[in-house]
Amino acid sequence: MKTRIPWLVGLLCSHVLAAPPQAVLNAAPNRPDRKLHGRFLHITDIHPDPYYAKGSSQSSQCHRKKPSHEQRAGYYGSPFSACDSPLTLTNFTFDFLEDRWSSGIDFVIWTGDNARHDDDDGIPRPVDEIFALNRVVAKKMEDVFLKKGIPVVPSLGNNDVWPHNTLSPGPNDITNEFASIWNPFIPSGSKSSFRKGAYYAVEVIPDALAAISLSTMYFYHNNKAVRGCLASDASDPGNLQFEWLEEQLKMFRARQMQVWVTGHVPPSVDHFFPECYYRYTELSLRYQDIILGSLFGHLNVDHFYFVEAADLNVSQEGTELSQNSGSTIFETVMDDFEALAKTKDLNYDDYAVVNVSPSLVPNPYLPTFRVFSYNISGLGSSSVGAVGEDEYLLMTKMDRASRWKHLPYRHGDDGNDGRQCMSAAYRESWRCKFHPWRSDSHAPSRQNSLWSPLGYAQYYMPRLEEYDEKHEPEFKLEYLTFPISSLHPKDNSTEVPVPLMNLPESLREPGVKKSKFAPYELQDLTIPSWIDLACKLGKPREKKLRKRFKKYMYMGGEES
Repeated sequence: MKTRIPWLVGLLCSHVLAAPPQAVLNAAPNRPDRKLHGRFLHITDIHPDPYYAKGSSQSSQCHRKKPSHEQRAGYYGSPFSACDSPLTLTNFTFDFLEDRWSSGIDFVIWTGDNARHDDDDGIPRPVDEIFALNRVVAKKMEDVFLKKGIPVVPSLGNNDVWPHNTLSPGPNDITNEFASIWNPFIPSGSKSSFRKGAYYAVEVIPDALAAISLSTMYFYHNNKAVRGCLASDASDPGNLQFEWLEEQLKMFRARQMQVWVTGHVPPSVDHFFPECYYRYTELSLRYQDIILGSLFGHLNVDHFYFVEAADLNVSQEGTELSQNSGSTIFETVMDDFEALAKTKDLNYDDYAVVNVSPSLVPNPYLPTFRVFSYNISGLGSSSVGAVGEDEYLLMTKMDRASRWKHLPYRHGDDGNDGRQCMSAAYRESWRCKFHPWRSDSHAPSRQNSLWSPLGYAQYYMPRLEEYDEKHEPEFKLEYLTFPISSLHPKDNSTEVPVPLMNLPESLREPGVKKSKFAPYELQDLTIPSWIDLACKLGKPREKKLRKRFKKYMYMGGEES
């Protein structure tokens, strides 16, 4: 029986527009006048908190006043604390995005956690509150983006379910409720399957580019309601989701479309059940030709890493993948990058990149979002409604389809010792059930071409504690991955990766050679570019670059 809390809805209405009855809209409204900009927004972990009280103590999750010597909650949030987002921050962020970005992006990736953390024993978090907060944020997404013809692709977070971290096989009350909350964003053909597990796919650019939103709760090792993708359990919801995912990838490959894979909890041996991790890794590599990248949240820490073919091999010692439970994320990533830098004869077929975006909630760092740029060269002034008929796009698809037929398989076998796979320890592991795959070195994930990711600009809110009723906050550029020269292309017909109004004054004029905002100067975000950056960071002598990378990871704070 749900607990009704009408006073909470009233509280939300006084700060944020409450969600009216959901109107049925297409997930990607057909707006033939919507010109492509080659940019999209990734925002994650908003965590609005209707109980946040300005001036309260941070040790109470910013809910109550305690002794005067404690740090106090700020008007727009409390940086580097355990407090969630005040509604003032949530509202300001959406106003800012509407004013500065909604007219210049093509779609939104929104990777979950839209309710407060359940950390205050004095104010338990009922399921109705979780749903109410998600409806409010969904209504904001609808008003700011979807009604302008900009598709929004949400994912379910571990704090969007009740109990915390728990999602049973669907259909269930959670998946049914989110089918209603996200009704405007989910394609009509996906609503029935969505109720089975809260996963679905959206063609954000019809017949050209899709986003697949995964329900990572079925892979997350903290979810005790599932069994963890065991190969012997065909009915496990994680396995059912992977079977669905493989069918989606097959279909998009047959249509020569490109795909972004999104979700809340990032894939790793530290966060996924081992067998779920193996399946995710294998599919990421087998479909490297159409998967542009993977976008996740949850960890709040800005970083990237790789899933790789070596993770699928049965170790010679017969041990499982080791977890770095005693290390910080920075230490773990640097160890991996050092090993990568020492690897001879790197084969790009063996890697897929995972991007983890920092959060909007200033818990435990600073409010952040990022805007990606991707390649739309050759499409000219095509609008979304015309992209599928564009001659350049059709020729590109035909070229890829023809090339795919002649690609060799990556391996002559599955990379594992058949005798080991006969043993009881591995016979029922997914690692001994995979098959060889083909890889395409000319795919957009490997070589800069149509739809390839080019870079991103990351924005954050420094000095958050200084803002109040009289001093409005400001999102500022933290850093960007692009080379400075790309910010002012010589061809005036080319869309700039970042609108000039969203750049600091020092980058608005052409001719700038170096800038603190451009530490990496990556030509694109293909797998070779990411591996080159990882290898550079993996060299201990690159102390200055490592220091800057770590600063971005934690925004000047310390890993909590």
